[in-house]
Amino acid sequence: MALKTFNIDAEVYKDFSEYCKKEGISMSKKLENFIREELFSIALGEKKVVRAKKGIDSGHHSLAFIF
Repeated sequence: MALKTFNIDAEVYKDFSEYCKKEGISMSKKLENFIREELFSIALGEKKVVRAKKGIDSGHHSLAFIF
């Protein structure tokens, strides 16, 4: 896992933080899932998605992306 820094509008951060707390979800996990979904959509659009071979570690995900 990597620790990253992002510049986000303070009001957006505050609203999202409150939403996550209310829903009992991790902001980091929510953001990670959003990025994963975006990458998947991009890969599908570019038709560069390939199935990972069984037994090969692709980051513990069922799909591997080639960019």
